[in-house]
Amino acid sequence: MDWAEAAGYGAVGGALVELVVVNGRLLAWQAARHRARDERRRRLPPLRHYIDPTADLAAGLSRIALGALTGWLLHTQVTGLYAAVAAGASAPALIRQLGTFGSVQDVVRGGPAPEGVERETARERAGEVGS
Repeated sequence: MDWAEAAGYGAVGGALVELVVVNGRLLAWQAARHRARDERRRRLPPLRHYIDPTADLAAGLSRIALGALTGWLLHTQVTGLYAAVAAGASAPALIRQLGTFGSVQDVVRGGPAPEGVERETARERAGEVGS
C-alpha cells in the first residue's frame, strides 16, 4: 500500500476510535440526565460535565496523528484498507509495543552499545543520579 494511503486510512482508524470515545461520553451524559429526571431533580447535568472541548479536541487530534503515523510506519506491512484502519485504531498500543523492541531502542538511542559497555542514561549525563 502507498504510504500516503496507509497514513490516511490510519488517521481514519484513529478518528473512529475517538468517535467511539465521544459516543461513550454522550451516552454517560444521557444516562445521567435520565437518572436526574427519574429522581425529579430540577437541574439536569450539563454536557460540559462530560465533554471538555479543548482537552477532548487535543486528545482526538493526537489520536488521529498517531493513527496516521502508524499507517505510515507500517505501510509496507499493510495490505488493505481494513488493515490500515485497524492499525490506526490501535496506534497507541502498537507504537508502545514497537518501542519495547531492542532494535527500535538502538535506533532511538543512536545505535547499539559496544559489547560489554552499558549506555549512560540521560539522567546520568545530567548528573541527577546520586553516587
